[in-house]
Amino acid sequence: MKVYINGKFYEKKDAKISVFDHGFLYGDGVFEGIRSYNRLAFKLKEHIDRLFESAHSICLEIPLTKVQLLEAVCDTLRVNKLDNAYVRLIISRGEGDLGLDPRKCKGNASVVIITDRIALYPEKLYKEGMEIITVPTIRNLPEALNPQIKSLNYLNNILAKIEAINCGYEEAIMLDSLGYVAECSGDNIFIVKRNELYTPPQCMGTLRGITRDTILEIASKKGIAVHEHVITRHEVYIADECFLTGTAAEVIPVVKVDGRKIGSGSPGSLTLRLISEFRKSTKREGIRY
Repeated sequence: MKVYINGKFYEKKDAKISVFDHGFLYGDGVFEGIRSYNRLAFKLKEHIDRLFESAHSICLEIPLTKVQLLEAVCDTLRVNKLDNAYVRLIISRGEGDLGLDPRKCKGNASVVIITDRIALYPEKLYKEGMEIITVPTIRNLPEALNPQIKSLNYLNNILAKIEAINCGYEEAIMLDSLGYVAECSGDNIFIVKRNELYTPPQCMGTLRGITRDTILEIASKKGIAVHEHVITRHEVYIADECFLTGTAAEVIPVVKVDGRKIGSGSPGSLTLRLISEFRKSTKREGIRY
């Protein structure tokens, strides 16, 4: 594996940044997770747009243009000869001192691109559906660290993941400060009721997921009614179907939440239809490398 760091490629064992980098010291930076399918970097432009939005929000200047960054991602995929891959694109504040002041980070921000393979959940769960649980850790408040910023500080999500694991589950639902469903530790959440699709709005502590948007686009084209509004746990419990979306997770059915069976207790027909349509979209939407 070769890792891209600031314009050069390094072997995995030699890929290093300074311990004084603010990304390492404080989680001061932003990132994107991207998938490629059969040498097609899925929704790469959309991911890079979101990366620049996150960086702008935290006053972090990316030292490459969008086109240059897109080319760097494709170059890294080519160098590693990966037809199907997961890409981790990282921009950190760069090397500074032990203080918080970002002005002490001299020079350009650090750009790191890692390509590898990923299997977020066991294949069995995609066929049979997964069971998830609601955890006590709430999603970050938009007024604190806005979930729309895909920052290197992912401790909020990790704490929720730990709580799920400690209870014997793979994934966790996180609520917002008002008790509404926000998202899961690494995925957006959808429910189906009477063949209509529901998902929490972006303003309620959820990340604007690229896969989430893809599902919304597919549903719109297929004439499936979509509602973006607040969702309670009660509405999840009585849903006909439930599924999660994310770049690493793709689209995965949920069949039980907090011990309550969802619908028939098996992946629902609309969920399976959307999974099929999503997989078709990964074959045609993206940048060829």
